[in-house]
Amino acid sequence: MFRVTGTLSAVSSPAVVAASYSAVLRLSVTSTLAIVSPPNPRWFSTFSRSFLGGRISSLRPPRVPSPCPIRLSGFSALKMRASFSSSGSSPGREILVQHLLVKGDDTELFAELQKKILDGEDMNDLAAEYSICPSKKDNGMLGWVKLGQMVPEFEEAAFKAELNQVVRCRTQFGLHLLQVLSEREPVKDIQVEELHSKMQDPVFMDEAQLIDVREPDEIAIASLPGFKVFPLRQFGTWAPDITSKLNPEKDVFVMCKVGGRSMQVANWLQSQGFKSVYNVAGGIQAYALKVDPSIPTY
Repeated sequence: MFRVTGTLSAVSSPAVVAASYSAVLRLSVTSTLAIVSPPNPRWFSTFSRSFLGGRISSLRPPRVPSPCPIRLSGFSALKMRASFSSSGSSPGREILVQHLLVKGDDTELFAELQKKILDGEDMNDLAAEYSICPSKKDNGMLGWVKLGQMVPEFEEAAFKAELNQVVRCRTQFGLHLLQVLSEREPVKDIQVEELHSKMQDPVFMDEAQLIDVREPDEIAIASLPGFKVFPLRQFGTWAPDITSKLNPEKDVFVMCKVGGRSMQVANWLQSQGFKSVYNVAGGIQAYALKVDPSIPTY
C-alpha cells in the first residue's frame, strides 16, 4: 500500500487539476506493501489510486446505482463543514465509496449539486458531469477502501457516514460530496485445526463450499476431500460465471499451498458479493504439518 501526504496548490481548470494531483501526490508516496493480484482490469484512475493511498484494485464490480431517494444529513447550502453521522467503524471494516469533487472555491456549484441531490438526481450522473476527479469516468466510484488509505478529512467523513447517506467534506483537493454504498468485514482466516474439526461434520461438508486454487500438477501431489479445484492460472475461464458455480450466500473456504494465492481469490470473491469467505491459513502445507502427516508436502 501507499500512504499519501503532501499539499496541493490551487489551479484553474479541471484538466490542470487532475495533472497537478498526480504530480503532487507522486512527490510524497511511500511504499509500504506490495500485493500481487489475480489478472484483472484496473478501473481506478491514477488520481483515485493516489488519493486512496495507491491501493491495487480488485476486479471491477458492476456499476452500483445510487439509491433513490438519497438521504442527506444536515445540509446547509452555504456552510462548508463536513456533516458526520455517529456510526462507528471496526478496524478491519471496508466501505464502498462514491464521490464527486469540485474546486474549493466553487461554492456556488457545490451548493447547486447539493440541491440536485436533495431533489433526487442520481450521484452517478452528477459525478460524471461535474466532478473534477478523474474518477468521474467511473461515475465517481472509488471502490472498496479501509482505514488508513485516504486523506484524513475524507476518511473521517466516509467512515462516520451511514449507508446511502450523502455527506460532505473539505480536503486539500477541494469540496467533496460522498456516499457510502456498502460495507463489509475483511476476509477471515481459518486455522487448519478448526477446518479439520469442521470437516468431520457431514452437515458442514454438505453445506460449505470448499475450493482449492492450486494448479492441477499440485493437486496430483496432495489434496483434501471435498475441495473443488479452481486453478488460479485458469482464472479467466471460471471467474466470469463464478456465481453460477458457487452460492454467494453460503460460506466459502479457499485453500492453496501456503495461503497466499487463496487470500487473493478470497478477497476477489468478497468483491463479487460473497458474504462469508474464509482463507485457510497456511494452506495444505500447514494441514499436512499440523493435522495429517500422511499428506505429502512439496
